[in-house]
Amino acid sequence: MKEKYIYPAIFDFSEKEISIEFPDLEGAYSCGDTFETALENAKECLEAYLNCLEETGEDIPSPNSIKNYELKNNQQFILIQADMISFKKKYERKTIKKTLTIPKWLNDLAVEKKINFSKLLRKSLEIELESYL
Repeated sequence: MKEKYIYPAIFDFSEKEISIEFPDLEGAYSCGDTFETALENAKECLEAYLNCLEETGEDIPSPNSIKNYELKNNQQFILIQADMISFKKKYERKTIKKTLTIPKWLNDLAVEKKINFSKLLRKSLEIELESYL
């Protein structure tokens, strides 16, 4: 899994809305009423699309150069960055079960003190991996 991706998006400005297309990602479209909303929607669209490719094991295509595309007068290229760690942290709620091995005395003491193993492990991993998040 790559942490960040950058893809060109074509923003098509009309009087009613801004349409967004990622020419390197078939079927990746979005829109917005304002430029700020369009930027937010483009980022979310890109992250969701790439996350879907990752989860299904499909290849993630490399972005082409913007020189390969011709724009109309009302269009503009904007580079959109996908932050996959941030996206997964926000939207991926699926949990997995892990088996671990610890000394019996440590387990007994933790059970006696009513330690929540899952919560402790999650917090410890977040602290350990903080520089990557």
